[in-house]
Amino acid sequence: MKSFDYVRPASVADAIAAASQPGAAILAAGTNLLDLMKSGVSRPDRLVDVTHLPDLDGIDWLPAGGVRIGALVRNADLAHDPAFAKAYPAVAEALLSGASGQLRNAATVGGNLMQRTRCAYFYDVASACNKRAPGSGCDAHGGENRLHAILGWSEACIATHPSDFCVPLVALGAVVEVEGKAGRRELPLAELHRLPGDTPDRDSALEPGELIVALRLPADAAGFAGHARYLKVRERTSYAFAVVSAAAALRVENGVIAEARLALGGVAAKPWRPHEAEALLAGARPDAGLFRRAAEAALADAKPSGDNQFKIELARRTLARALAEAAAGTPDRVPALPGSPFSTFPGARRDD
Repeated sequence: MKSFDYVRPASVADAIAAASQPGAAILAAGTNLLDLMKSGVSRPDRLVDVTHLPDLDGIDWLPAGGVRIGALVRNADLAHDPAFAKAYPAVAEALLSGASGQLRNAATVGGNLMQRTRCAYFYDVASACNKRAPGSGCDAHGGENRLHAILGWSEACIATHPSDFCVPLVALGAVVEVEGKAGRRELPLAELHRLPGDTPDRDSALEPGELIVALRLPADAAGFAGHARYLKVRERTSYAFAVVSAAAALRVENGVIAEARLALGGVAAKPWRPHEAEALLAGARPDAGLFRRAAEAALADAKPSGDNQFKIELARRTLARALAEAAAGTPDRVPALPGSPFSTFPGARRDD
Protein backbone atom coordinates (compact mmCIF):
# COMPACT_ATOMS: atom_id res chain seq x y z
CA MET A 1 0.00 0.00 0.00
CA LYS A 2 1.26 3.46 -0.86
CA SER A 3 2.28 5.69 2.07
CA PHE A 4 -0.15 8.50 2.84
CA ASP A 5 -0.72 11.35 5.26
CA TYR A 6 -3.53 11.00 7.79
CA VAL A 7 -5.53 13.93 9.13
CA ARG A 8 -8.48 14.01 11.51
CA PRO A 9 -10.26 17.37 11.16
CA ALA A 10 -12.33 18.73 14.02
CA SER A 11 -15.02 20.44 11.94
CA VAL A 12 -16.80 20.10 8.61
CA ALA A 13 -15.04 23.25 7.40
CA ASP A 14 -11.63 21.79 8.26
CA ALA A 15 -12.58 18.51 6.56
CA ILE A 16 -13.55 20.33 3.37
CA ALA A 17 -10.30 22.29 3.36
CA ALA A 18 -8.26 19.10 3.81
CA ALA A 19 -10.26 17.09 1.28
CA SER A 20 -9.94 19.87 -1.33
CA GLN A 21 -6.19 19.28 -1.61
CA PRO A 22 -5.02 17.26 -4.64
CA GLY A 23 -4.68 13.56 -3.90
CA ALA A 24 -6.96 13.60 -0.85
CA ALA A 25 -9.61 10.97 -0.12
CA ILE A 26 -12.35 11.05 2.51
CA LEU A 27 -12.32 8.17 5.01
CA ALA A 28 -15.35 7.11 7.04
CA ALA A 29 -15.60 3.39 7.91
CA GLY A 30 -13.34 2.51 4.98
CA THR A 31 -15.26 -0.67 4.11
CA ASN A 32 -14.77 0.10 0.40
CA LEU A 33 -11.87 2.56 0.32
CA LEU A 34 -9.42 0.41 2.29
CA ASP A 35 -10.03 -2.54 -0.04
CA LEU A 36 -9.29 -0.28 -3.01
CA MET A 37 -6.12 0.98 -1.37
CA LYS A 38 -4.88 -2.53 -0.54
CA SER A 39 -5.33 -3.63 -4.16
CA GLY A 40 -3.66 -0.50 -5.54
CA VAL A 41 -6.78 0.79 -7.25
CA SER A 42 -6.92 3.88 -5.05
CA ARG A 43 -3.62 5.55 -4.14
CA PRO A 44 -4.43 8.69 -2.17
CA ASP A 45 -1.72 11.01 -0.84
CA ARG A 46 -3.89 11.96 2.14
CA LEU A 47 -6.73 10.36 4.08
CA VAL A 48 -9.18 12.77 5.67
CA ASP A 49 -10.85 10.91 8.55
CA VAL A 50 -14.35 12.35 9.04
CA THR A 51 -15.57 9.82 11.60
CA HIS A 52 -15.21 12.22 14.54
CA LEU A 53 -16.97 15.22 12.99
CA PRO A 54 -19.76 16.52 15.25
CA ASP A 55 -23.51 16.43 14.53
CA LEU A 56 -23.38 14.00 11.59
CA ASP A 57 -24.59 10.85 13.37
CA GLY A 58 -28.22 11.64 14.18
CA ILE A 59 -31.58 10.46 12.83
CA ASP A 60 -33.85 13.49 13.08
CA TRP A 61 -37.58 13.53 12.37
CA LEU A 62 -38.49 16.83 10.76
CA PRO A 63 -41.37 19.02 12.00
CA ALA A 64 -42.94 19.16 8.53
CA GLY A 65 -42.56 15.40 8.07
CA GLY A 66 -39.80 13.30 6.64
CA VAL A 67 -36.48 12.37 8.18
CA ARG A 68 -32.91 13.69 8.05
CA ILE A 69 -30.14 11.13 8.46
CA GLY A 70 -26.60 12.23 9.25
CA ALA A 71 -23.89 10.95 6.92
CA LEU A 72 -22.11 9.15 9.79
CA VAL A 73 -25.15 7.14 10.93
CA ARG A 74 -24.20 3.46 10.81
CA ASN A 75 -26.16 1.28 8.42
CA ALA A 76 -27.12 -1.11 11.23
CA ASP A 77 -28.43 1.71 13.42
CA LEU A 78 -30.61 3.02 10.61
CA ALA A 79 -31.96 -0.36 9.52
CA HIS A 80 -32.87 -1.31 13.09
CA ASP A 81 -34.37 2.03 14.10
CA PRO A 82 -38.04 1.08 14.74
CA ALA A 83 -39.53 4.38 13.58
CA PHE A 84 -37.43 4.42 10.42
CA ALA A 85 -38.18 0.80 9.53
CA LYS A 86 -41.91 1.44 9.99
CA ALA A 87 -41.94 4.58 7.82
CA TYR A 88 -39.54 3.34 5.13
CA PRO A 89 -39.65 -0.49 5.20
CA ALA A 90 -38.18 -1.03 1.71
CA VAL A 91 -35.11 1.03 2.66
CA ALA A 92 -34.60 -0.97 5.84
CA GLU A 93 -35.00 -4.23 3.90
CA ALA A 94 -32.45 -3.10 1.31
CA LEU A 95 -29.93 -2.23 4.03
CA LEU A 96 -30.35 -5.61 5.71
CA SER A 97 -29.93 -7.44 2.39
CA GLY A 98 -26.74 -5.62 1.49
CA ALA A 99 -24.05 -6.83 3.87
CA SER A 100 -23.25 -8.89 6.93
CA GLY A 101 -23.95 -7.63 10.42
CA GLN A 102 -20.27 -6.85 10.95
CA LEU A 103 -20.15 -4.60 7.90
CA ARG A 104 -23.47 -2.92 8.70
CA ASN A 105 -22.14 -2.11 12.18
CA ALA A 106 -19.20 -0.26 10.62
CA ALA A 107 -20.43 1.16 7.32
CA THR A 108 -21.93 4.65 7.22
CA VAL A 109 -24.82 6.13 5.28
CA GLY A 110 -22.59 8.60 3.44
CA GLY A 111 -20.02 5.94 2.61
CA ASN A 112 -22.71 3.64 1.24
CA LEU A 113 -23.85 6.34 -1.16
CA MET A 114 -20.29 6.86 -2.41
CA GLN A 115 -19.12 3.25 -2.78
CA ARG A 116 -17.57 2.39 -6.12
CA THR A 117 -18.34 -0.33 -8.64
CA ARG A 118 -17.38 -3.94 -8.00
CA CYS A 119 -16.46 -4.58 -11.64
CA ALA A 120 -13.60 -7.11 -11.58
CA TYR A 121 -11.68 -5.19 -14.25
CA PHE A 122 -11.85 -2.02 -12.14
CA TYR A 123 -10.34 -3.95 -9.22
CA ASP A 124 -7.62 -5.59 -11.36
CA VAL A 125 -4.83 -3.05 -11.89
CA ALA A 126 -3.43 -5.22 -14.69
CA SER A 127 -6.64 -4.72 -16.72
CA ALA A 128 -7.60 -1.78 -18.90
CA CYS A 129 -10.28 0.27 -17.15
CA ASN A 130 -11.36 3.78 -18.12
CA LYS A 131 -12.93 4.28 -14.71
CA ARG A 132 -9.63 3.61 -12.94
CA ALA A 133 -7.24 4.88 -15.65
CA PRO A 134 -9.00 7.23 -18.12
CA GLY A 135 -8.19 6.49 -21.74
CA SER A 136 -6.80 3.01 -21.09
CA GLY A 137 -9.81 1.17 -22.52
CA CYS A 138 -12.39 -1.21 -21.06
CA ASP A 139 -11.46 -4.87 -20.80
CA ALA A 140 -14.99 -5.68 -19.65
CA HIS A 141 -16.02 -5.25 -23.27
CA GLY A 142 -15.31 -8.67 -24.71
CA GLY A 143 -14.42 -10.04 -21.28
CA GLU A 144 -16.42 -11.64 -18.48
CA ASN A 145 -19.38 -9.31 -18.49
CA ARG A 146 -22.53 -11.29 -17.67
CA LEU A 147 -23.14 -9.11 -14.59
CA HIS A 148 -22.58 -5.78 -16.31
CA ALA A 149 -24.91 -2.96 -17.36
CA ILE A 150 -27.96 -3.22 -19.59
CA LEU A 151 -29.04 0.42 -19.29
CA GLY A 152 -27.14 3.69 -19.67
CA TRP A 153 -23.79 2.12 -20.55
CA SER A 154 -21.29 3.46 -23.07
CA GLU A 155 -18.37 2.14 -25.08
CA ALA A 156 -16.11 3.61 -22.39
CA CYS A 157 -17.64 1.70 -19.47
CA ILE A 158 -20.25 -0.99 -18.77
CA ALA A 159 -19.88 -1.20 -14.97
CA THR A 160 -22.84 -1.16 -12.58
CA HIS A 161 -23.48 0.63 -9.31
CA PRO A 162 -23.31 -1.80 -6.35
CA SER A 163 -25.51 -0.27 -3.63
CA ASP A 164 -28.74 -1.88 -2.41
CA PHE A 165 -29.52 1.05 -0.10
CA CYS A 166 -29.59 3.58 -2.93
CA VAL A 167 -32.24 1.77 -4.97
CA PRO A 168 -35.31 2.37 -2.77
CA LEU A 169 -33.91 5.76 -1.80
CA VAL A 170 -33.97 6.86 -5.43
CA ALA A 171 -37.48 5.47 -5.86
CA LEU A 172 -38.67 7.49 -2.84
CA GLY A 173 -37.10 10.78 -3.95
CA ALA A 174 -34.30 11.04 -1.38
CA VAL A 175 -32.16 14.18 -1.30
CA VAL A 176 -28.51 14.53 -0.28
CA GLU A 177 -27.13 17.55 1.56
CA VAL A 178 -23.61 18.43 0.47
CA GLU A 179 -21.15 20.94 1.87
CA GLY A 180 -18.09 22.25 0.06
CA LYS A 181 -15.91 25.30 -0.52
CA ALA A 182 -18.83 27.09 -2.19
CA GLY A 183 -21.14 26.42 0.76
CA ARG A 184 -24.01 24.03 1.28
CA ARG A 185 -26.21 22.66 -1.49
CA GLU A 186 -28.58 19.78 -1.96
CA LEU A 187 -29.43 17.59 -4.90
CA PRO A 188 -31.74 14.67 -5.57
CA LEU A 189 -30.01 11.36 -4.94
CA ALA A 190 -31.06 10.38 -8.48
CA GLU A 191 -28.64 13.08 -9.72
CA LEU A 192 -25.71 12.21 -7.43
CA HIS A 193 -24.43 9.28 -9.48
CA ARG A 194 -23.43 9.77 -13.12
CA LEU A 195 -23.78 7.58 -16.18
CA PRO A 196 -20.37 6.84 -17.74
CA GLY A 197 -20.58 8.60 -21.10
CA ASP A 198 -17.02 9.51 -22.10
CA THR A 199 -15.88 10.19 -18.53
CA PRO A 200 -16.53 7.04 -16.49
CA ASP A 201 -13.78 7.98 -14.03
CA ARG A 202 -16.17 10.57 -12.58
CA ASP A 203 -18.64 8.56 -10.54
CA SER A 204 -20.63 11.37 -8.97
CA ALA A 205 -21.74 14.97 -9.28
CA LEU A 206 -19.65 16.00 -6.25
CA GLU A 207 -16.91 18.56 -6.76
CA PRO A 208 -13.43 18.09 -5.25
CA GLY A 209 -13.59 18.54 -1.50
CA GLU A 210 -17.37 18.31 -1.26
CA LEU A 211 -18.67 16.21 1.60
CA ILE A 212 -22.07 14.57 2.02
CA VAL A 213 -23.33 15.69 5.42
CA ALA A 214 -26.86 14.25 5.42
CA LEU A 215 -29.49 12.30 3.55
CA ARG A 216 -33.12 13.37 3.65
CA LEU A 217 -36.32 11.51 2.83
CA PRO A 218 -39.37 13.69 2.12
CA ALA A 219 -42.59 13.51 4.11
CA ASP A 220 -44.61 11.99 1.28
CA ALA A 221 -42.24 9.00 1.02
CA ALA A 222 -43.72 7.52 4.20
CA GLY A 223 -47.09 7.38 2.45
CA PHE A 224 -45.90 4.26 0.61
CA ALA A 225 -45.05 2.32 3.79
CA GLY A 226 -48.03 -0.08 3.56
CA HIS A 227 -47.08 -1.32 0.07
CA ALA A 228 -43.30 -1.20 -0.28
CA ARG A 229 -40.78 -3.98 -1.02
CA TYR A 230 -37.20 -4.46 -2.10
CA LEU A 231 -36.30 -7.58 -4.06
CA LYS A 232 -32.76 -8.66 -4.89
CA VAL A 233 -31.57 -11.50 -7.12
CA ARG A 234 -28.02 -12.59 -6.30
CA GLU A 235 -25.83 -15.51 -7.22
CA ARG A 236 -25.98 -17.02 -3.73
CA THR A 237 -28.45 -16.72 -0.89
CA SER A 238 -26.01 -14.81 1.24
CA TYR A 239 -24.45 -11.37 1.22
CA ALA A 240 -23.62 -10.82 -2.43
CA PHE A 241 -24.05 -7.88 -4.78
CA ALA A 242 -27.21 -7.87 -6.85
CA VAL A 243 -27.35 -9.37 -10.31
CA VAL A 244 -30.50 -7.26 -10.55
CA SER A 245 -32.71 -5.72 -7.88
CA ALA A 246 -35.94 -3.76 -7.74
CA ALA A 247 -37.69 -1.43 -5.33
CA ALA A 248 -41.45 -1.03 -5.66
CA ALA A 249 -43.55 1.33 -3.57
CA LEU A 250 -47.26 1.85 -4.18
CA ARG A 251 -49.88 4.16 -2.73
CA VAL A 252 -53.14 2.22 -3.05
CA GLU A 253 -56.53 3.90 -2.59
CA ASN A 254 -59.82 2.02 -2.90
CA GLY A 255 -58.12 -0.84 -4.71
CA VAL A 256 -56.47 1.46 -7.27
CA ILE A 257 -52.80 2.43 -7.53
CA ALA A 258 -52.87 6.17 -6.90
CA GLU A 259 -49.10 6.53 -7.27
CA ALA A 260 -46.12 4.26 -7.91
CA ARG A 261 -42.42 4.69 -7.20
CA LEU A 262 -39.94 2.27 -8.80
CA ALA A 263 -36.21 1.81 -9.15
CA LEU A 264 -33.88 -0.88 -10.48
CA GLY A 265 -30.42 -1.83 -9.21
CA GLY A 266 -27.59 -3.81 -10.78
CA VAL A 267 -28.57 -2.64 -14.27
CA ALA A 268 -26.64 0.62 -14.74
CA ALA A 269 -23.92 2.83 -13.30
CA LYS A 270 -26.57 4.40 -11.09
CA PRO A 271 -29.89 3.28 -9.61
CA TRP A 272 -32.38 3.43 -12.47
CA ARG A 273 -35.79 5.04 -11.95
CA PRO A 274 -38.26 4.16 -14.78
CA HIS A 275 -40.68 7.07 -14.80
CA GLU A 276 -42.58 5.66 -17.81
CA ALA A 277 -43.46 2.52 -15.88
CA GLU A 278 -44.58 4.57 -12.87
CA ALA A 279 -46.93 6.56 -15.10
CA LEU A 280 -48.38 3.37 -16.58
CA LEU A 281 -49.25 2.05 -13.11
CA ALA A 282 -50.94 5.21 -11.83
CA GLY A 283 -54.74 4.98 -11.84
CA ALA A 284 -54.83 1.24 -12.61
CA ARG A 285 -56.00 -1.71 -10.57
CA PRO A 286 -53.09 -3.99 -9.62
CA ASP A 287 -52.82 -7.32 -11.39
CA ALA A 288 -50.14 -9.54 -12.90
CA GLY A 289 -50.74 -8.34 -16.45
CA LEU A 290 -50.34 -4.70 -15.41
CA PHE A 291 -47.12 -5.46 -13.56
CA ARG A 292 -45.69 -7.27 -16.57
CA ARG A 293 -46.52 -4.31 -18.85
CA ALA A 294 -44.91 -1.92 -16.39
CA ALA A 295 -41.79 -4.08 -16.26
CA GLU A 296 -41.60 -4.16 -20.05
CA ALA A 297 -41.88 -0.36 -20.13
CA ALA A 298 -39.14 -0.05 -17.51
CA LEU A 299 -36.74 -2.15 -19.63
CA ALA A 300 -37.80 -0.84 -23.03
CA ASP A 301 -34.41 0.81 -23.65
CA ALA A 302 -32.31 -2.02 -22.23
CA LYS A 303 -29.67 -3.66 -24.40
CA PRO A 304 -26.93 -6.15 -23.54
CA SER A 305 -23.39 -4.86 -23.09
CA GLY A 306 -21.94 -8.34 -23.59
CA ASP A 307 -22.93 -11.81 -22.51
CA ASN A 308 -25.81 -10.50 -20.40
CA GLN A 309 -28.93 -10.60 -22.55
CA PHE A 310 -30.50 -12.71 -19.78
CA LYS A 311 -30.38 -9.77 -17.38
CA ILE A 312 -33.04 -7.90 -19.35
CA GLU A 313 -35.66 -10.60 -18.84
CA LEU A 314 -34.43 -11.21 -15.29
CA ALA A 315 -34.89 -7.51 -14.51
CA ARG A 316 -38.40 -7.55 -15.98
CA ARG A 317 -39.40 -10.54 -13.86
CA THR A 318 -37.77 -9.12 -10.73
CA LEU A 319 -39.61 -5.82 -11.07
CA ALA A 320 -42.93 -7.54 -11.80
CA ARG A 321 -42.51 -9.72 -8.72
CA ALA A 322 -41.51 -6.76 -6.55
CA LEU A 323 -44.68 -5.00 -7.71
CA ALA A 324 -46.80 -8.03 -6.87
CA GLU A 325 -45.26 -8.27 -3.41
CA ALA A 326 -45.71 -4.54 -2.81
CA ALA A 327 -49.35 -4.72 -3.93
CA ALA A 328 -49.96 -7.61 -1.50
CA GLY A 329 -48.76 -5.37 1.34
CA THR A 330 -45.69 -4.81 3.45
CA PRO A 331 -45.17 -7.63 5.99
CA ASP A 332 -45.29 -6.65 9.65
CA ARG A 333 -41.60 -7.48 10.03
CA VAL A 334 -38.63 -7.90 7.72
CA PRO A 335 -38.35 -11.42 6.24
CA ALA A 336 -35.70 -13.76 7.60
CA LEU A 337 -33.92 -13.44 4.24
CA PRO A 338 -34.27 -9.69 3.55
CA GLY A 339 -34.77 -8.84 -0.11
CA SER A 340 -34.56 -12.46 -1.20
CA PRO A 341 -36.99 -14.05 -3.71
CA PHE A 342 -36.71 -17.20 -1.56
CA SER A 343 -38.22 -15.54 1.50
CA THR A 344 -41.63 -16.47 2.80
CA PHE A 345 -43.79 -13.78 4.35
CA PRO A 346 -43.62 -13.74 8.14
CA GLY A 347 -46.62 -12.77 10.22
CA ALA A 348 -49.53 -10.64 9.15
CA ARG A 349 -49.54 -7.94 6.52
CA ARG A 350 -49.43 -4.37 7.67
CA ASP A 351 -52.61 -2.39 7.30
CA ASP A 352 -51.49 1.23 7.06
